[in-house]
Amino acid sequence: MTVALSGKEIASQLEEKLPESIIESGQDYLVVKNESLLAVAAFLKDTRDLDFDYLNFITAVDYYDHFEVVYRLSSLEHNHSLVMKTRCAERENPVLPSVIGLWQGADFQEREIYDLMGIRFEGHPNMKRIFLWEGFAGHPLRKDFR
Repeated sequence: MTVALSGKEIASQLEEKLPESIIESGQDYLVVKNESLLAVAAFLKDTRDLDFDYLNFITAVDYYDHFEVVYRLSSLEHNHSLVMKTRCAERENPVLPSVIGLWQGADFQEREIYDLMGIRFEGHPNMKRIFLWEGFAGHPLRKDFR
């Protein structure tokens, strides 16, 4: 069984290497500043004892006042996992950096989030709709979609 690592313990490691990159941490998650997302993700993937080499999924949640993007990461070698989150306060043009350079599995998942939630991933090599046609008005998983 995969062991969920403590977000608080990982946050303390991150604060040493990347000060002020963490907004909040809990027992089973950590919330990262969106401008620090790539640096934190690279640290989680490349640090020997962490080795989060597998991206299970990316999803997004609309909380009306902000979007939250959730990353579930796993280490196949160490058999542990972590939930990393980041937030977008901008509703008109939400943008996050793409993690496709770290995990190729992010390709379709970032496109799905773009298509259905309207969050654009900067640096993605093929950022276009994946389910709906070009010209479709809006993003149907947003709470304000009509």
